[in-house]
Amino acid sequence: MMGKLNIFEICYTNLTGVYYAGQVVEGIVTVELKEPMKMRGIRMKFKGEAYVIWEERRTEKHGHVESNVKDTYFNSEKYFDQDSLLFGIWPNQGNRTQELPAGRHTFPFSFQLPFNLPSSFEDYVGYVRYTVIGIIDKPWKFDYKTKRPFTIIGVLDLNQIPGAQQRLQVTKEKNVCCLCCKSGPIQATFNIERTGYVPGEAIKIYAEISNGSSRRIEKSYINLIMYKTFHAVTRARTDIQEIARVTRPSIPAHSEDVWSGENLVIPPLPPSYLQGCRIIDINYILKLNVDSTGPSLDLIIPFEVIIGTVPLAFVVESCPPMPPSPIAFEKLYQWDLTPSAPPPDAMAALPPGNKSNNPLPSYKECITGPYSIREKDDNEHVKGQLSYAPSYTYYNWGHKPSGLPS
Repeated sequence: MMGKLNIFEICYTNLTGVYYAGQVVEGIVTVELKEPMKMRGIRMKFKGEAYVIWEERRTEKHGHVESNVKDTYFNSEKYFDQDSLLFGIWPNQGNRTQELPAGRHTFPFSFQLPFNLPSSFEDYVGYVRYTVIGIIDKPWKFDYKTKRPFTIIGVLDLNQIPGAQQRLQVTKEKNVCCLCCKSGPIQATFNIERTGYVPGEAIKIYAEISNGSSRRIEKSYINLIMYKTFHAVTRARTDIQEIARVTRPSIPAHSEDVWSGENLVIPPLPPSYLQGCRIIDINYILKLNVDSTGPSLDLIIPFEVIIGTVPLAFVVESCPPMPPSPIAFEKLYQWDLTPSAPPPDAMAALPPGNKSNNPLPSYKECITGPYSIREKDDNEHVKGQLSYAPSYTYYNWGHKPSGLPS
């Protein structure tokens, strides 16, 4: 900070910064002044919203003249927008100022979250974002602002999802063409034990690949894809992002290869569907890819899997995950965070209605990493945590998490 203002920051009582709908967000705002400062007041703004925006280019023809046109598509949802006065007066009460003395001042705050909020989500095209903004209101001058995001986790209990325990198996075959001749078929059978998983679990991969062709198969691999669908007012777009990949080597002509329970470990991710948000959808597809050499198309077998926040009860009973550390939060991915962000305590936030037989989750930063949360009206006087990766439930079964493919 410059001038009289030395520190202006927000800290949460729950050091994870992770909450569930209906809980109370509590914390303190710290203001440290080198000299006395006149101000109208200090207030907090609590915001929860979803927003999508993107641009598309097209060509328009008017007679013999062509021109490039840029169309902008957007949409938004507001979940809450509430202000709280900590010191002084409201802006609509006039321009009378008060002087805050030099030194350090702390102001407690609390905010009751509404129910049925969607999970936090960050992407270049759109987001579901929850923030607390502190404002030092100075009439006739620029305001000082500090911003601190927090994560909401929407509960998706796999025990309540029909089909989450369903085993998936498909056999598929394709013929490989070699010049003008048809070569022998490539056949693959792909199966997984169930449809529903939580971050930290390993999907055990079972597959049999028969290369009946006269050409070598380059490789086979399993990848987990996130499908993100953004709904603007008049248009929708779907983006895909590869989240994790496991690969096996090449398969010579007229030979076979077997996947016999290899693990694809689910990293920290937002839950499927993003329930409660009408303008962003999330789905996950697990694919077996048999990568043929030459001009032939690959053989692909896709399964939709469900990523939840509460694991299936029979999985927990047969193999309970390790309890989270009560001391510190183990960072899986080393993002650049602001220095004011304290190391989260893994046991600070509990899901509402958590049953005694449900394992306690840890909270890990999303594998997709931090995004800028600067908004178009944020100027140079807006400080705080302006780059953010939401944290999601993560259960420790002792697996090394699969990272983003290189």
